[in-house]
Amino acid sequence: MTDDNEIGDALTMLSQIGEAVSIYPSSATNVVMARIKSVDPKEPHFVMELNEGEFLPPGEATFVAWLRSAKIQFKLSSPEWSSKPNEPTLIPMEFPLKCQVLNRRASTRLETPLGVYYMASFVLNGKPYELQLYDFSAGGVGMRAAPRDAVGLHVGRKLQRVRLELGPDSVMIADLEVRLSRTFRSFLLGEQVQIGCQFANLSPQMKDELDRLLLKLNSGRGR
Repeated sequence: MTDDNEIGDALTMLSQIGEAVSIYPSSATNVVMARIKSVDPKEPHFVMELNEGEFLPPGEATFVAWLRSAKIQFKLSSPEWSSKPNEPTLIPMEFPLKCQVLNRRASTRLETPLGVYYMASFVLNGKPYELQLYDFSAGGVGMRAAPRDAVGLHVGRKLQRVRLELGPDSVMIADLEVRLSRTFRSFLLGEQVQIGCQFANLSPQMKDELDRLLLKLNSGRGR
């Protein structure tokens, strides 16, 4: 994307859903976590909010985020990232000249409806967990929780017999493997952990059942 209007729409959507943004500074090896606080398409500029304790070193940086079923990536550069007065976590930035849309997911993900809590429940090392689902697909599910409720859910961790509530009267039991874990700051909930999981050991019957549930949920959205 090179059109300011399209870029502005994408940044605005990232801001509205509170999606985590991973920032990769060219001068450092660590990843800086942030989110987009606000967008002003008329300027055009936006405000990036760093997670508490994060620091963005000067120079070029690559910004990466998931927007629905695609990865959004762009680069910006500054001799010094100047924050707002008395607000060190808020950094005004100009729109990038171009924004790449790449690595579309192998299967389309459905976001859970607002106001309806879809849950994932399981036991790990004798400890019960109950996390909110925020999206799901034929390939896996996305969960989110406060940091204290996500302890032990590291990348590579295998979760057995997870109870997935995928809407009214729609429940399935499946094994999952954690493939992504990252923190972000939600406007409403504060610091959260996003956990992306892939289905493991799905039988043909379970795959058919999952496809049926997804079709049912997807068709219900058009009403």
